[in-house]
Amino acid sequence: MKYRLEELLPIVAKLAEKYTAYESTSITYEKAEQFMEAVIYCINETAIYNCYTIISAENITAQQAYDTGFKYVEEKTKKALELYNNISADFTDYDNDCLNDTFIKGLPEFFKWYDVKFEPQNTILTLDYPVLKNINMYTGIDKIYEFIKCIYLEQQFLNSFPKDYVTKVLLKYNPYPQNITDNICEIVLSAVVEHILTEQHLTKHHLNTQDYLKLQYIFTQNSIDDIKIQIKTSVTEFIQKYCSHCRELSEYLFNCVDGILLRKRLQYICS
Repeated sequence: MKYRLEELLPIVAKLAEKYTAYESTSITYEKAEQFMEAVIYCINETAIYNCYTIISAENITAQQAYDTGFKYVEEKTKKALELYNNISADFTDYDNDCLNDTFIKGLPEFFKWYDVKFEPQNTILTLDYPVLKNINMYTGIDKIYEFIKCIYLEQQFLNSFPKDYVTKVLLKYNPYPQNITDNICEIVLSAVVEHILTEQHLTKHHLNTQDYLKLQYIFTQNSIDDIKIQIKTSVTEFIQKYCSHCRELSEYLFNCVDGILLRKRLQYICS
């Protein structure tokens, strides 16, 4: 939704008045730039929530687009906080500092300091824990909400296993799981894939020589596309059996299948 500068400036001026408690309209250039970004952010929210054929710059004013978008930002912030609290009630960090620092320590600070009115575009946090979905194109509450939704799916997946199993997988990956800075779900899924492909129960923590020979054959004698189909099919069946939110979770986990496939293929080619 594109508007001319002269259509946006009055909205920026109103924000400046509110910021100075109507005592002055004199603000720094940096603050004016911040308010302009805030206005554009909210207008973009209106574009995200509506089809251009229904709402566009041709049939809605910049002020209307901003007001609508501002309400969307408020609503999204409330939904994000609600989802965060829902996850927190049964959250497990599996002794991982990166996940704990980001989710338990960092996100409450975001909600404490997030300025919906004057700086909704500010993400505030660096979100050091890497999720399996690319959210780099987002900022502000958009990015935070997407991050929380990713954590929600990850907790659904991880909580479908006994905590002891996840702990042992992480310990095998790194003797100091608190220092892991990779995505925990990807680590666990990588181990699960090996058990699924060898038709071994997850309680069998150590695969034998025959199992490894089978995996070596699968990853070296089949095409990448065939292996990918096999992994996705197996993971989908596993999720449908043991996890909730099957479709969303499957689509989310599929984001790391290529990485797992390439690493496993290289591992068994070199072994």
